[in-house]
Amino acid sequence: MNKKEQPIIVGLDIGTTKVVAIAGRKNEFGKLEILGFGKAESAGVSHGVVMNIEQCIRSIEQAIEKCLQSNPNLEVKEVYVGIAGQHIKSLQTRGDRVRMETDEEISKADIDLLIKDQYKTYIPAGDQIIDIIPQEYTVDNTQTTFSPIGMSGVKIGANFHIITGDRNAIRNIKRCVDKSGLNTKDLVLQPLASAAAVMSDEDLEAGVAIVDIGCGTTDMAVFYDGILKHTAVIPYAGVNITNDIRNGLGVLRAQAEQMKVQFGTALADEANANAYITIPGLRGLPPKEISVKNLAHIIQARMQEILDYVVYHLKQIDLDKRLYGGIILTGGGAQLKHIIQLTEYVTGLGCRIGYPNEHLAGGHAEALMNPTYSTCIGLILRGYHDYENGRLRFVGDGGNMVHAELDEPIPAIRGEQPQGAVMTAPDPVAEWEDKELARQKNEKRNETMKRLFDRMKGKFMSLFEEVDDQEIE
Repeated sequence: MNKKEQPIIVGLDIGTTKVVAIAGRKNEFGKLEILGFGKAESAGVSHGVVMNIEQCIRSIEQAIEKCLQSNPNLEVKEVYVGIAGQHIKSLQTRGDRVRMETDEEISKADIDLLIKDQYKTYIPAGDQIIDIIPQEYTVDNTQTTFSPIGMSGVKIGANFHIITGDRNAIRNIKRCVDKSGLNTKDLVLQPLASAAAVMSDEDLEAGVAIVDIGCGTTDMAVFYDGILKHTAVIPYAGVNITNDIRNGLGVLRAQAEQMKVQFGTALADEANANAYITIPGLRGLPPKEISVKNLAHIIQARMQEILDYVVYHLKQIDLDKRLYGGIILTGGGAQLKHIIQLTEYVTGLGCRIGYPNEHLAGGHAEALMNPTYSTCIGLILRGYHDYENGRLRFVGDGGNMVHAELDEPIPAIRGEQPQGAVMTAPDPVAEWEDKELARQKNEKRNETMKRLFDRMKGKFMSLFEEVDDQEIE
């Protein structure tokens, strides 16, 4: 499909400490190009649940505003929103449907009706179905892992993984997005979004557990034999580690967070017993000396508890010994030192860090080489999955778009790359305040951008080669 015909999909990750908005579009090679990036501090959200509507709305608006500032030609109206929280639950169910017109082959409409029937599944009062994911299909009692579209049969059935959440918590998230002037295209469970960003086809076949260690919650998705087997939301994550440090060492919350990021390690045995951190005293009190070893013991205790929950969920589905792809850690908590060694020790499985660059076009991987952005990029990929399978329409009025006018210079962000009428990803690590340096770079590149725009038609390969040569700082 022509690049111009591809929809622009925006992922919105509303976390406990940050709100991230990323706009992306697939190019003609099937890779994701980042068109805009915005990040803001989160307020009014605790453990994945909205606690203050007004504060959450302001955080969303700031993230979207920064996303638009990164590419003034971008217009955002629809978003895919990630959802997590302690209220998320999942269950397994079975559905069958007898076809009336047995002479005709099984169509997508038959599968859609089978999935639609699962919305009648009994769930506890006050809950709402978020997602229904088919697993193994059967046609006349013959099992098939793949979609049975095109086959012949009388009765079709499938096992389903149904994800539910508290209706009021879901409404609050949608209300925040709506009041920010955006339309919620779909709600996606965060571990499924993260899995889409960091997992390859080989991982899916071998069997892996995606463990997204965020700030408010640790999200988990388990895949085996090419299908989703289990999802879970563990109510402990980075904020609990910070609170443990704060209470155990008697420091301020900001100091606890800074110590965790700069000096923290998940293995106490690897910490330097002779190293100390000096914390300034409050209002004339003497400075406080804190042992790096004690800090590591506090972090390891909480991380080990989180990983014990991971093992517990794997044992529930009898996959604690059979995941040959091991565990893929992602999210902000995956950046903790020695987290891989602790995970392998506690779970007995292999472990690696999952970076969200599996499906990105060249030039973006370095800028977004951070597990923190896995969920947001995965939301864009989930949107494309729905689009390519005909589940949702993106064409027509009301969608996201990029205006092609280049009358006014685009404010450059460090690491920008000219791409005709479309800007590629800003560097999230660069300082946004350095506008003067960015403006000077932009002036030097204006002529190059215009020449590229004129020659863009029919010369995609040369264009992308030029983009790849300009690495993001």
